[in-house]
Amino acid sequence: MTIRSIAGVLAPRQAKIAAMAAIAILLALNSARAAGDASRGATLYQGCGDCHSIEKNDVGPMHKGVVGRLAGSVAGYNYSPALKNSKIVWTEANLDKWLTGPDAMVPGTKMFYEVQDPKDRADIIAFLKEKAK
Repeated sequence: MTIRSIAGVLAPRQAKIAAMAAIAILLALNSARAAGDASRGATLYQGCGDCHSIEKNDVGPMHKGVVGRLAGSVAGYNYSPALKNSKIVWTEANLDKWLTGPDAMVPGTKMFYEVQDPKDRADIIAFLKEKAK
């Protein structure tokens, strides 16, 4: 084996390691960004307060315990048949999709409010995870 053949083997391996490290860093940054800022989410959630609250049903259902809950399952709230029958569980990913476009996710739902900014959605979801337990 020559130095040239050894260098030929090591260089691709080192390039692969560097690429994997870069991907890991990007994923970590995306996870941190996706996790959201609950404090900022509390401020943004005030806009949701026209229809929702954490503790009680209003125009919209209460958000207490929303993360991990089956959609359409809060007692005492009159959901649309579409949402009641959707079988959606409010995971972070589903909440993000919902806030992007409720009627696109569940045609026939009552909710019409959309949050277009991904950071705003992540922050609202972080707030709900933390404060609406």
